[in-house]
Amino acid sequence: MVAKEISSKIAQYLLECEAVKLNVDNPFTWTSGMRSPVYCDNRVTLSYPITRQFITKSLCDAIQATFKGAEAIVGVATAGIPQGALIAEVLNLPFAYVRPEPKKHGLKNSIEGKLTSGCKVVVVEDLISTGKSSLKAVEDLRENGIEVLGLVSIFNYGFPETAVKFAAANCPYLSLCEFNTLAEQAASINYISEQAKADIAEWSKNPQAWSDAHQA
Repeated sequence: MVAKEISSKIAQYLLECEAVKLNVDNPFTWTSGMRSPVYCDNRVTLSYPITRQFITKSLCDAIQATFKGAEAIVGVATAGIPQGALIAEVLNLPFAYVRPEPKKHGLKNSIEGKLTSGCKVVVVEDLISTGKSSLKAVEDLRENGIEVLGLVSIFNYGFPETAVKFAAANCPYLSLCEFNTLAEQAASINYISEQAKADIAEWSKNPQAWSDAHQA
């Protein structure tokens, strides 16, 4: 569990550096084609030293408190790679990363780096949406004999079905900032109106239905 003040501070930083954008009137189109009032690119935080350092420390603290005994840190390509490397440096642990699919040449690795069989790892993502890429990485690690203690991320959209998927995969996870906290923070600083906050909350309950109703 992440302390509320930490989650609120992360939300503040994400909004200040425009890593997360909220727009109900002109929804964003995700790579999948889904329309969404929320667009998140946490790689932007890497360009802001104070924000980057706070996120790294918060993720390190979360890992040490929740996933004791971690022997290595594993990033999910591509956005989880820099965050994971920063964490591994602070915790003085080995680092590796998981590709979305094996290389088509050379050794055809799906996991880059050296992890011994039975190694206990924590997986790092920049954000969790549907959980598809995160759980694919977890599955790849397990298939290679790696023990996954859990997964951490900066941000979580909070889709109900995502929690079900992680539970089914028996993979604990922890995010520094949940969607609801971000929406509350955005409304409190007049980044969005209370009505927009309510509209975005409706989206989070059923993103696909919301998308279908807001097609361009």
